[in-house]
Amino acid sequence: MNILYILLFPEEVQEKLNELRKSIHKQIPDLEEYIGYQMPAFKYKNKPLIYFAGYKKHIGFYPGAEAIRNFEKQFKELNYKFSKGAVQFPIHKKLPLDLIINIVKFRKLEIEQKKS
Repeated sequence: MNILYILLFPEEVQEKLNELRKSIHKQIPDLEEYIGYQMPAFKYKNKPLIYFAGYKKHIGFYPGAEAIRNFEKQFKELNYKFSKGAVQFPIHKKLPLDLIINIVKFRKLEIEQKKS
């Protein structure tokens, strides 16, 4: 499903979206892919984990408000634009894959703790 979404973009954006998707899958293989809010997304234990989207100049990454608050310092240090529930990774910069994986792991733990 997410592949069809990715194919809608210019090659440069496709490369970033594929890199993001594959990196998340490689590090955390037990996630389910789907489309939510017209964006590629991952579920964990049938709960929305993160969303991501392609744009002309950036990749939008939507982990939710708590994750944004938790990683706000890193976003500021790396000079990324962010809002209450999203962060923008510029197309012309290398994706911060370690940071992205840490955010996904944070969200996974958040879901696990809510189930307890």
